[in-house]
Amino acid sequence: MATQLAEKQNNPVEVVRNQMGNLAPELKAALPAHVTVEKFSRVAMTAIQNTPDLLQADRRSLFGAVVRLAQDGLLPDGREAALVIFNTKSGNEWIKKVQAMPMIAGVLKKIRQSGEVAKISAQCVYEADEFEVRYGYEEDVHHVPPRLGQPRGEIIGAYATAVLKDGTKLLEVMDLDQIEKVRSVSRSGQKGPWADWFSEMARKTVMRRLSKRLPMSTDVEDFILRDETMAAEFKPVEETKPLSSEMLIEQAAPVDTEADEPEDEAVEEAEVEEAAAEETKTGPDTSKVRRMIAAADTKADLKAADEEFVKLRASLSDDEAEEIDGLIADQRKKVS
Repeated sequence: MATQLAEKQNNPVEVVRNQMGNLAPELKAALPAHVTVEKFSRVAMTAIQNTPDLLQADRRSLFGAVVRLAQDGLLPDGREAALVIFNTKSGNEWIKKVQAMPMIAGVLKKIRQSGEVAKISAQCVYEADEFEVRYGYEEDVHHVPPRLGQPRGEIIGAYATAVLKDGTKLLEVMDLDQIEKVRSVSRSGQKGPWADWFSEMARKTVMRRLSKRLPMSTDVEDFILRDETMAAEFKPVEETKPLSSEMLIEQAAPVDTEADEPEDEAVEEAEVEEAAAEETKTGPDTSKVRRMIAAADTKADLKAADEEFVKLRASLSDDEAEEIDGLIADQRKKVS
């Protein structure tokens, strides 16, 4: 009996299971009402058991990632979110640390929960797909994949669509070059999620861009912007309350990773395409649409400004289009 007890105590899975049990009060405080501690803990343990490397990773970062997902109300089931490992440098040694990675299904779930969006979707476009995009008064996309069982080829782009509660339709399209530019400034661009889940990351990239035009609550915006797997560097994770002293869980930012330290995703294309932006300064005059945005006092005014912007969008540089997107998003918050 004593031998069996000792073996159980030394079994990494059982150790983590016991630690997860000790964390129950913190998980209960973090989780939304519709997700029970038992269900969340069960899903988290399944994820850990299915990925043995997680048992060998830094334990405090593992549980920090688990708590982060609990706060976001996402299950680490590989559909809503996942627990991923990054090699991070601490002093003179490399340590395996765990980060929470929202999957595209989790991102869409959070946006839908905002209550402002009626429909939302993000898809990848492949070489063999029939794909056509139209801009103008009514943004639209026509996307037909090959028959089931037929090869689709490589990914050549991605797009995201949304229909707001007031009927406004929004569309964002990115080709492979644009997606790769975002990947190039990510600290995990050559490994981890970008290497293992490229389609997921491509869809999250275009959805992240579209989200700048969506009317969302601050917490959902923060959720999207703090996605650690998309950022150029880790950001500190704020604690909402002290965690179990037994667990010694520190929700703190990991140190420098193996990847180079490029710019944050917030300026993902501003420097990458700086030269191109300079060359397009003589493009269409955007002063009218800027004035319409600034003067918009109602949703109808803002919709008219957005429609005016749509007319110009195809001929604008990515930087200028993103800038105006941001102006519209800011004004939408004021009008709401």
